[in-house]
Amino acid sequence: MKKELKLYDVPKIESIQDMALRSGNVYADKLALEDLNNTPISKLTFDELKLSILKFGAALKKLGIKERTHIAIIGENRVQWALGYLTCMTFNYVVVPIDRNLTDNEIFNILHESDSEAVIFSGNYSSVIAEGKNVLKKLKYFICMDETKEDEEFLSMPELINKAEPAKESDLPEIDPNALAEIIFTSGSLGRAKGVMLSQKNLASNLMDMVSMILITKEDRFLSVLPMHHTYECTCGMLCPLYAGASVHYARSLKTVVDDLQKVKATILLGVPLLYDKMFKRIVKGIKEDKVKSLIVPPLLKLSNLFLYVGLSKFKKMIFSELHEKFGGAIRIFIAGGAAPDPMVAKGLREFGFNFIQGYGLTETSPIVALNRLDNFKDDAAGLPLPHVEITINQPDENGSGEIWVKGPNVMIGYYKNEKATSEAFFDGWFKTGDVGFIDDDGFLHINGRKKNVIISKSGKNVYPEEIEDVLNRSPFILESIVYGEKDPKQDEVIAAQIVVDAEAFIELSESKGIDITDDLIKKVIAEEVEKANKNLPAFKRIIRFHIREQEFEKTTTQKIKRFLVLKNND
Repeated sequence: MKKELKLYDVPKIESIQDMALRSGNVYADKLALEDLNNTPISKLTFDELKLSILKFGAALKKLGIKERTHIAIIGENRVQWALGYLTCMTFNYVVVPIDRNLTDNEIFNILHESDSEAVIFSGNYSSVIAEGKNVLKKLKYFICMDETKEDEEFLSMPELINKAEPAKESDLPEIDPNALAEIIFTSGSLGRAKGVMLSQKNLASNLMDMVSMILITKEDRFLSVLPMHHTYECTCGMLCPLYAGASVHYARSLKTVVDDLQKVKATILLGVPLLYDKMFKRIVKGIKEDKVKSLIVPPLLKLSNLFLYVGLSKFKKMIFSELHEKFGGAIRIFIAGGAAPDPMVAKGLREFGFNFIQGYGLTETSPIVALNRLDNFKDDAAGLPLPHVEITINQPDENGSGEIWVKGPNVMIGYYKNEKATSEAFFDGWFKTGDVGFIDDDGFLHINGRKKNVIISKSGKNVYPEEIEDVLNRSPFILESIVYGEKDPKQDEVIAAQIVVDAEAFIELSESKGIDITDDLIKKVIAEEVEKANKNLPAFKRIIRFHIREQEFEKTTTQKIKRFLVLKNND
């Protein structure tokens, strides 16, 4: 039976311009943004952020950059990235975030395809932009986030801000909430990237819906580790905290996450499943290697689960206080997105006293569609639909699974300069996600996998490789895997897997058993792990063949495997 969806009261906003101005006034003296690396503008209160937006926008206007001009942004996670983005939104420009890990040619292609006339970039991309300056004739304005040299033909963002007189709020452009505000080029995990067009209304509606489902306060501190060009981090990890009056702290690197959590006493961390998988495995490994902890922790876990059963979950944090201190001692929520986390990892972290929730969304939906809640969650579910988002399952099979279609104020305008792809993505106002799933009796959305990845078994049943990969990847000897259909000699499609082994696990095995690591040993151990996985799968989902890879799979910046590259090379 569905529970009544109780929502938190949230401030109403029509646009990101509304949000930026409102937060600047309401949370004035409170810290908004902070870089843990040294940068020219490394810390801003909400009032200073608003003033910087008004000054930078005035500077852009003085340069002659007219409203609706497309402005690209590329660089590391930092205060100035957020400042540039918010200025574009406030002054009625169209912002084009670019993945900083793309090749030079891919960066040039997006600058060209997006019709960008200006680019804001960090100093690390000066040489790339300098090269592109001679190639991209539409680009007229080049603004570096760092100080520039006298012989460089680039403008300096800090210098522009310092010299500018702030625009008056009353003189700011009037925003059409439904107009194009942002073009985000997708990661291309399924092939060629497309430019997703989002409006300020798309983003504002998603912010209000999210914060009405999860309580975020001005006391919260977000540690930002995921790439800001991606809509998950940009909307949920930057716009969301600023909307709620919380602060955002930009981590130095992925390698320093634990130290940075401690430094800022972070309360909320957004991550992808791979981050939490590694975190959980390290916790478990540390316990196993400590003779005392290996004896004490199992009964403590039973005790903590008893506390949960009787409604005293807060005592879990006390029981595992030493572990919590390693992560800064203030973590309130771990949030997973970008892909489906392993339910075992979610359950495991919760047993140690960490709140862990996941959501589901796409770039095309700004991004969140469904979200679990702190007091109403299922670890194997994507979550409950957002308040103003409708979800329907198209042509469900006998198990209720079908393609997930979405409708709501968060759904994109369409794909930039691609009417064909836009028309194919919609039917009668519904956006076709390309994901397959079902809605259970409690109203939770569950994801089976991508429609394009489905394997048809000999019995005619649909097999979703993502479900099998989740089981395989639980093995300590398997770092990552891809499951797909492969032709056997009779031309029947059988389930196969490409597996990347976990070198660290084999080194430990070698040292503990006093045996050498050989190809035969690796094949033997992996065969046993595949057989263990098969025992947990119905017959029609079992892996018939496996291949061991030496190199890790190529991934997007949110750590999704570029499956299409693997399958293309396998043809």
